[in-house]
Amino acid sequence: MRYVHLLQSESAPEQRYVGVTSHLRQRLRDHNAGKAPHTSKYAPWKLVTYVALPDELKADSVEPYLKSGSGHALAKTDLG
Repeated sequence: MRYVHLLQSESAPEQRYVGVTSHLRQRLRDHNAGKAPHTSKYAPWKLVTYVALPDELKADSVEPYLKSGSGHALAKTDLG
């Protein structure tokens, strides 16, 4: 299973991050531990939402949409 996830910074709520992982809980712990250079300065992070997909190909097709302008607009709606 692959998870496309949307995180939101608790220290800077306007900062959001979209990513793909096979290990959602561990990936969130890694972000909060500063192990991801792109997100370390905005820790701590909270999980806003995620989509579970059966394989990498499907997940890799959803992630770019969530990173697009339309995806950012969707993220600004009340998903949580």
